[in-house]
Amino acid sequence: MKLPRLIVAAPSSGSGKTTVAAVLLAAWRARGRVVQPFKVGPDYIDPTHLGRAAGRTPRNLDGWFLDRPELLEVFRRGALGAAGALVEGVMGLFDGRDALGHEGSTAQVARWLDAPVVLVVDARAMAGSIAALVRGFRDHDPRLRLAGVVANRVGSARHAEILAEALEPVGVPLLGYLPRLPELELPERHLGLVLAGERSLEPEAWARAAGTLDVEALWRLAQVAPALELPPHALPEGRQPLRARIAVARDAAFSFYYPEALELLEQLGAELVPFSPLADEGLPEDASAVWIGGGYPELYARELAANRGALEALRRFPGPVYAECGGLMYLSEALETPDGRYTMVGLVPGAARMQNRPTLGYRHVEALGDGPLARRGWRAKGHAFHYSTRPVVEPAAWRQVGGAEREGYLDGRVHASYTHLYFPAAPELARRFVAAAAAHAGV
Repeated sequence: MKLPRLIVAAPSSGSGKTTVAAVLLAAWRARGRVVQPFKVGPDYIDPTHLGRAAGRTPRNLDGWFLDRPELLEVFRRGALGAAGALVEGVMGLFDGRDALGHEGSTAQVARWLDAPVVLVVDARAMAGSIAALVRGFRDHDPRLRLAGVVANRVGSARHAEILAEALEPVGVPLLGYLPRLPELELPERHLGLVLAGERSLEPEAWARAAGTLDVEALWRLAQVAPALELPPHALPEGRQPLRARIAVARDAAFSFYYPEALELLEQLGAELVPFSPLADEGLPEDASAVWIGGGYPELYARELAANRGALEALRRFPGPVYAECGGLMYLSEALETPDGRYTMVGLVPGAARMQNRPTLGYRHVEALGDGPLARRGWRAKGHAFHYSTRPVVEPAAWRQVGGAEREGYLDGRVHASYTHLYFPAAPELARRFVAAAAAHAGV
């Protein structure tokens, strides 16, 4: 596989990776290049900005979720029809699941893809020190090729000249910069950046920002990436006959889904039918299962509670129901926010309560019983990132592998949990979910 590709990394979170990646994708798109965006790590939000800029559905690449063959397969499938690929990193270049960044880091993905790395440096309070910083990142792992720098939040053209001069002895060129402008800052809230559908950089801002990037030099750098030798297909190929209709909650309150996970369900014979717990009075006709993903139910608690038709439809639905994070909160008896207590579906005992501190991190879990996704003892990988808490009620869905922590709820038909699963890491879970939906439909 010969495909131009580039990794956009940074020394730390908040450096401006997403902004730089979005501007570069938009600039390449304006030049007629079809470039596929990817995001390292478990992230639903940043990819929305990359997808808006590129005009293509982004994919996630995570070296803890997947072994190299499976990750390369996700990369290959996502890049079909593209002339190049841009991969935005996660946190700092060497930050991952472990202290050394061996698993789940941008550096791991860069090694597996054999792709050059561009480092985005927040230079707003920096001049000559950029040389020491970049030299350290260049030399930290000789298996990586740190091939260029983009400076972010630069105060002036002269400031950019100083940064370029400082980097000359290091031998890593400055390939452009983004100025310190309010319109280039993406707003944030408690789970990270806002979604692109709510606010993203405007095309005019992209165009202006691209004027201070060496867009063509960055494209030439991407072309330096050597051909990738791809292993045999590690994920299911082809598409099975239609077996079931799965209703998937998709609106402003519920939008956290991995595209590659949705595609896997479709490959296995599911028709995915969107519905809105905010606006729809009921579930799609002939739905044989329901999936309610994560999102921001806390921001729409009043509206969700007011849509009694949707609440009652879910209470009466007799088929398999899978919910994760925001979906778990919605299926609880109530959702307590600083604005009040709101009645929710009630399929899961107990109330969810918002708190000020997040719970986050990777999750390696083992099923505690048989349900629509797993049999007792099956293991899965995912992540958690939430600002709510709720009591553990029995029967719990998962136990942390290697620990005693239990979470979620499983009654044989309803599986609800804070863990966002990554189906491509355990296709048997997706296969079982489609089979449970098909069984309910009588197929």
